[in-house]
Amino acid sequence: MISVRGVSKRFGEKLAVDNVTFEAGEGSITYLLGPNGAGKTTAMRMIAGLARPSSGSVSVNGEGLRDFRDTIHEIGFSLGAFSRNPAHTAEQHLLWQARLGGVPKSQVAPLLDRVGLDQVAKRPVGKFSYGMLQRLGIASALLGDPKTMVLDEPANGLDIEGIIWLRELLVGLAGEGKCLLVASHNLTEVEITGDRIVIMGKGSVLSDTSKDELVAAGSGPRPLEAAYVEITKSSVEYAATGGAAE
Repeated sequence: MISVRGVSKRFGEKLAVDNVTFEAGEGSITYLLGPNGAGKTTAMRMIAGLARPSSGSVSVNGEGLRDFRDTIHEIGFSLGAFSRNPAHTAEQHLLWQARLGGVPKSQVAPLLDRVGLDQVAKRPVGKFSYGMLQRLGIASALLGDPKTMVLDEPANGLDIEGIIWLRELLVGLAGEGKCLLVASHNLTEVEITGDRIVIMGKGSVLSDTSKDELVAAGSGPRPLEAAYVEITKSSVEYAATGGAAE
């Protein structure tokens, strides 16, 4: 379980996250949505301990992140597809993480197979496609079989087969009782797999409700999209007009 309580974050004069409160529960997939610049990545970085809140608190499975003796079994993260040494192979990347976390190296090969990278385990990750890097990041998050996982845009760069694989993986993990917090812009996958949806805009929480309640609030052929657009319409910083140019 992830609990974010009254969290704010300032970078100099800029208030990036403002009094944010939400929870992601066990056995469910909670999606974190919002326009670019909404504060989603900053919130996730604070959950990961990569940024310290200016105020408020974050707890994972009832504890502060710094209080864990065995973090790798409590929470796993995939927050950036390019946070790797390009000279390392996929196998080497996971092996050093396993060594640091006290995970038996025998778990690395089955994990590479689980994410579909077993055939390229010896290839330097600098030669990986974006989708392959995403799979490697998910493997890192799975290492140690944590109770809780935080994933930032895990479907980016995946082909159709990869998206279906990811969908089945997330649903399966939630079925095992794990807590998943996923940032996404893919509303189709959110509607298929989501249990709860937190929408942020301009650093604040605009909506925090179940997926079914949010869909019911929408209208037309794509009710989730309609509800999302209505909630975030005053928070979009990079708006453009559609249609053909005049």
